[in-house]
Amino acid sequence: MTDLKNRFEEFLKSGNTDKEKSYLIFSEIRTALEKGEIRTAQKIKDTWVVNSWVKEAILWGFRIGVLSGSDGLPNKFFDKNTLPVQDISLGNKIRIVPGGSSVRGGAYVAQGTIIMPPSYINIGAYVDEGCMIDSHALVGSCAQVGKKVHLSAASQIGGVLEPAGALPVIIEDNVFIGGNCGIYEGTIIKQNAVIGTGVILNAATPVFDNTTGEFIKKQNGIPLTIPANAVVIAGSRPITGGHGLAKNIHVYCPVIIKYRDDKTGKSITLEDMLR
Repeated sequence: MTDLKNRFEEFLKSGNTDKEKSYLIFSEIRTALEKGEIRTAQKIKDTWVVNSWVKEAILWGFRIGVLSGSDGLPNKFFDKNTLPVQDISLGNKIRIVPGGSSVRGGAYVAQGTIIMPPSYINIGAYVDEGCMIDSHALVGSCAQVGKKVHLSAASQIGGVLEPAGALPVIIEDNVFIGGNCGIYEGTIIKQNAVIGTGVILNAATPVFDNTTGEFIKKQNGIPLTIPANAVVIAGSRPITGGHGLAKNIHVYCPVIIKYRDDKTGKSITLEDMLR
């Protein structure tokens, strides 16, 4: 990774505008992303760190590309020529069920993952082994998804491509995300957590931990982080001022109702049986 990073940064500093050379170096970066050799973010000593240069390279790839068409059945596709259709074969050992799913060039999907239609995995995303990406689900640009994650139907893992230094959404190992959830703005979901149906998590919404009585928030540059084993459900809290107080109006508030136990684990093992 260091050699590729140095060559990319030196090429930009040189001011070289040769299209062919630009495409060649970006092709190397895109291929390395697709093989999982480089990532937009990685865990170092229990802390997630952004590889800003990789995100900068992706943005650069968009800038140097021109719109082009590619044949696909039953449809044609039109994207930047720096992002051709990813060459996925049986050797990748992933299941892409017929019905309209797409893995964009520059995304990594590990073996043992199942992609139900229609789903979309965007550039820079990293999906580790044994995941279930269910129907109408999105893994946004640069999102990092750990091993054996279940992303249920119609859930959205938001993309964070810009600014280059911003941490993308992180979903750690063995997380279960229920249907119609939305995880956005660099939120981190620690391992073994369960996110209940319809929960929305973003940088602006505090999460109430019912086991401690405290709120969990994004603060001091640290993203909203859901603790390991937490079970989060959709909830609400009363407005404490203004006209809403008199009218008994409530606002949305995710709630950690408990922490995962054997009973919780047994209720979310259906995907293992299906495999």
